[in-house]
Amino acid sequence: MKVWPGQPYPLGATWDGAGVNFSLFSENATGVDLCLFTGPDGNEEVARISMKEQTDQVWHAYLPEARPGQRYGYRVHGPYGPNEGHRFNPDKLLLDPYAKAIAGTIKWSDALFGYSLGHPEADLSRDNRDSAGGLPKCVVVDPAFSWGDDHPPRTPWHKTLIYEVPVKGFTIRHPEVPPDLRGTYAGLTCPSILEYLRYLGVTAIELMPVHQFVADRPLVDRGLTNYWGYNTIGFFAPDARYASTGVMGQQVAEFKTMVKTLHREGIEVILDVVYNHTAEGNHLGPTLCFRGIDNVAYYRVVADDRRYYMDYTGCGNTLDMTHPRVLQLIMDSLRYWVLEMHVDGFRFDLASALARELHEVDRLGAFFDIIHQDPVISQVKLIAEPWDLGEGGYQVGNFPVLWAEWNGKYRDTVRRFWRGDPGQVADLAYRLTGSSDLYERGGRRPYASINFVTAHDGFTMHDLVSYSGKHNEANGEGNRDGTDDNLSWNCGAEGPTDDPGILTLRERQKRNFLATLLLSQGVPMLLAGDEIGGRSRGTIMPTARTTRCRGWTGRWTGPVSSCCISHARSSDYSTDIRCSGGGTFSRDEGSADPR
Repeated sequence: MKVWPGQPYPLGATWDGAGVNFSLFSENATGVDLCLFTGPDGNEEVARISMKEQTDQVWHAYLPEARPGQRYGYRVHGPYGPNEGHRFNPDKLLLDPYAKAIAGTIKWSDALFGYSLGHPEADLSRDNRDSAGGLPKCVVVDPAFSWGDDHPPRTPWHKTLIYEVPVKGFTIRHPEVPPDLRGTYAGLTCPSILEYLRYLGVTAIELMPVHQFVADRPLVDRGLTNYWGYNTIGFFAPDARYASTGVMGQQVAEFKTMVKTLHREGIEVILDVVYNHTAEGNHLGPTLCFRGIDNVAYYRVVADDRRYYMDYTGCGNTLDMTHPRVLQLIMDSLRYWVLEMHVDGFRFDLASALARELHEVDRLGAFFDIIHQDPVISQVKLIAEPWDLGEGGYQVGNFPVLWAEWNGKYRDTVRRFWRGDPGQVADLAYRLTGSSDLYERGGRRPYASINFVTAHDGFTMHDLVSYSGKHNEANGEGNRDGTDDNLSWNCGAEGPTDDPGILTLRERQKRNFLATLLLSQGVPMLLAGDEIGGRSRGTIMPTARTTRCRGWTGRWTGPVSSCCISHARSSDYSTDIRCSGGGTFSRDEGSADPR
């Protein structure tokens, strides 16, 4: 096979119509091998090419005979010294951080770990088994796509209604979506789905993570999977599990088709993105990508013991936002999803972790500086989840201009008020009127507040009024996962009940929550399914799932059964709420009893 020197930029595998340029950053590597694969399962390694060219810490080669659909991965040489932070192991095949498509999912085995599991020295040992058989392969993608006259809706913030949607869960049980399209990108473009979104008045869907992610081994060993997807391994690749057309690059075209179709309906696409950590976990995690390419460049390690990671995320590691190549990776990813995939904005998971320069959260950090000056990313919707798990991580109200925030104080105050907690009226006044106490002093407007009562990580609205305590037993962790402070109230009985009085009260409470949400100044966000009584049996952390997802039960015939919402897109931000069960607000001022 012919091998030419190639170019260090752009990073990743780039098809130029005549061949493919491969480039990979590694600051501390001593050598890089490009591995090509073929065969019915993609596991037959047909070529191993030593990349001789290195420019500015980027290893590169050009293959004039390579074509779109070529499967590939890397093996990176260098020292294996965990105590110094280095975990190079060329026996482990590695994913390209810039891969535009990844064919399939991981097949777990001990070989995917850079050390020998069960060894007395744990990760200080080195494993020499080949991991290629269990690692999905990167795929060279042809980016050509007929966008036609597609253009972003650019809905103003003050006319925006966000609908938080899991790609799989939204259509997996929908009776009017063809079975082969359920749970996929294509499923979101079915006529019945588009009709329903129009009916609700949704202007933007916020997709829960669609970057290629990993279902951790302990989940898979218990017959479960990662339902949410907050465990990214590929920041450029749409997850192959949500594709109906194939995994050899077809997932890219299917995602683009979904965006184009939603844009035609005037609906924006916002991605929930997880740039704060990766799926490789802590020092005992697998070696799949970044860890084996250059561990100390990509991750924040403990300064005086580089074997271990700084963990501001609760997921075992934190990407090092102080390294210029990590910042480049994130910015390149964001630009790719805007320019190539045409998405309209991002919601940043645990965004405080991205703002940590040294240890403390810095609202003037490099991450914000770069985004603010970027002519592409600064023009789309930017939403922060303004907290992480580190010290000082709760930063509601402290993000800079251009950013909106999930307003956790809005959620908590509204829940307390309708639960009947005393002393909430003054704080509720701020929440109903745009939370000026949080955002005005920073020069931001009410639309900086993303108002929500429920979201993916917590009770559904039905469960919020049906359970006073969490019930996460199905996750297999003894109900220890997730917070116990959910500000919920079961209205008189824990869980399902036949008591008509309690059922009536629960329906009234749901209408109270929805009316409050939609009548408040700020940007309302509705969790998909709340409007039809979606439920998770008291689970507040439905991350681990088999085949049962939040979704449709029975047949949807058009009108929403409990509360139909039409969000009027007018300059005065008016909202029309039609409730099938009668009135909306029922709480008398000063009463501690929402009944």
